[in-house]
Amino acid sequence: MDLRSEKIQRILSKYKFHDVAVEELQKIHRIYPGMVPSTGTYTFTDSTQKDLLKLIGNLPVQYEGRTYNFPIQLWLMDSFPFTPPICLLRPTANMVIREGKHVDAGGRLYLPGLHNWDYPKSSVVGLLTEMIAKFEEEPPLSSKTTGDNKDPHDLLAFVSNLQINDGGIRHHDQPINKVSVIGGGDLGMASVMSILSKCKVDKLVFIDVAESSTKGGSTDLEIFNLPKVEVSRDFSASSNSKVVVVTANAWSSEQSYVNVVQTNVDLYRGIIPNLARLSPNAVMLIASQPVDIMTHVAWRQSGLPPTRVIGAGCNLDSERLSHILDINLNTHKPAWVIGELSDNKGEPTVSHIKTTALLSRSTLLLSGIMCQLIL
Repeated sequence: MDLRSEKIQRILSKYKFHDVAVEELQKIHRIYPGMVPSTGTYTFTDSTQKDLLKLIGNLPVQYEGRTYNFPIQLWLMDSFPFTPPICLLRPTANMVIREGKHVDAGGRLYLPGLHNWDYPKSSVVGLLTEMIAKFEEEPPLSSKTTGDNKDPHDLLAFVSNLQINDGGIRHHDQPINKVSVIGGGDLGMASVMSILSKCKVDKLVFIDVAESSTKGGSTDLEIFNLPKVEVSRDFSASSNSKVVVVTANAWSSEQSYVNVVQTNVDLYRGIIPNLARLSPNAVMLIASQPVDIMTHVAWRQSGLPPTRVIGAGCNLDSERLSHILDINLNTHKPAWVIGELSDNKGEPTVSHIKTTALLSRSTLLLSGIMCQLIL
């Protein structure tokens, strides 16, 4: 694979894992020499743009005894190969996208290999092989029909997608204010209750992650059967969320934040890519500890623009400091703590503060952020 052009070298030099990325590109060329590297500007769903490397080529697919070449392009994120590529079809003027299980109306591909991406176990070579197999089962492109031969069933399918009511016609895909909270425990439950009380949401999904140490709470929500709340253990329930709050945590009181980082990174590997795939236009709000590090991890694993992966920061510590100053100095002024939490978990030394009160204040801040994101 020729990577010597000035444009490719300039873009590739900005990749976080340059040497590993080059090695992976050479592997791709050996197996799929038809995938040609190029450069371009990728536009994310929030209209932000980034200069990236992309692979363009045709995949030969056998279908009903004939060979078809399906044009595709793979956008390689700057954290490649640790982040999966964004895979798109490139239909020509006489082709039409067939929306299905593994492709949406815009031509973006969703495959198990992308959902479960885990480098070095995962690779683009394996992804392309999987892509061919899926295309042979269900071709994602077909030839356009002329206006005279247009299938009348297309009109029936369109009509069946419409809902007639007193207000006129509304499409089923009209966006709603949907928020998903991922991870149980006190923080997850408090976030759910705070969102319901302060934010205007059409639907709230609570997903209790089995691997998280912050389990629990889902049974209570199921018992009370709160309106607009769906309790699930399946990530697919979070699809098309406007905001996704992640409180899942593998931390326990016996571990320091430093020691638990790798455990949380491994936990996130099974959570974040799925959430990003199911809600590609969402804003992620990260509350797992240590929050600054896990926010960076979530950004890398999701492939989302940095403007849409937000950490809760040191809001809790700031609230603690403000509370202590109020008690001891009667200041009634906001105070801010800037920087990562320490191994002693930021416990105040001047005064002991009840955990429930602090948790309530912290989740009020989180819900305040979420309400602004939803509006």
